[in-house]
Amino acid sequence: MFANRYLAAAGLALSLSTILPGEAQAHRRWLLPSATILAGEEETVTVDAAASNALFVFEHRPMGLDDLTVTGPDGPVEPDVIGSGAYRSVFDVPLKAQGTYRIALASDGMMGSYMIDGERRRWRGSRAEMASGIPAGATDVRISESASRTETFVTLGAPDEAALAPTGKGIEMVPITHPNDLVAGEPARMKFLADGKPAAGLKIEFVEGGTRYRDDPGIQELATDAQGIVELTASEPGYYYLETSNQGSNVEGGEAARKRMSYTAVLEFLPL
Repeated sequence: MFANRYLAAAGLALSLSTILPGEAQAHRRWLLPSATILAGEEETVTVDAAASNALFVFEHRPMGLDDLTVTGPDGPVEPDVIGSGAYRSVFDVPLKAQGTYRIALASDGMMGSYMIDGERRRWRGSRAEMASGIPAGATDVRISESASRTETFVTLGAPDEAALAPTGKGIEMVPITHPNDLVAGEPARMKFLADGKPAAGLKIEFVEGGTRYRDDPGIQELATDAQGIVELTASEPGYYYLETSNQGSNVEGGEAARKRMSYTAVLEFLPL
């Protein structure tokens, strides 16, 4: 089949060894909420979206918000986008229902180029659009597939898990310890999936914020076990950053295609 030929081409184009966190992208991407645990009938959380070297400092560029989604305890929530400046984007999230909210910038798709009639042309779209998007007579097809997710979590009132269900796309963190029930000095367990399956041996960087003022950035280098589970321990209360990425594979119609997946999150650990 036409689609299968180009899925195979995607595998050749991306036949790289596993990419470790930070190798492919020097700047860390993050969503930083003004608070993670709130009380009352209704509240609002302001979130900064940025990419930077130091955590959590506005010194590189803002994150785009085209792929912003907010999932609340009773379904999708419409954020109030304030705008983007030179170093950060800002938006408000109205919390009107009791429970946990998952705030994410998530994207996935395919892009590449091909030769036809002596010219190189570019293509971008979804996996489903690839067969019709690249002409049958195309040669020298180069395709890459990617899925990225940057997220954080906030809770109004008592935490719940309604918004935490995985989507089955890319790398995702499925909390075993609730992400808004984290305490410094106590281990927290998280499970990671890659396209819906346990991500064993996934390399993870876990870093406390405030790296600008430390000679040693204090990066904890961790790895998931055979079930995709990792244990996080924060020695001090505060906001922490988590990052991981790898090369995965998708199989469709008997052909395998390589896929670049990345995940980052900001978690707050509270004092005892």
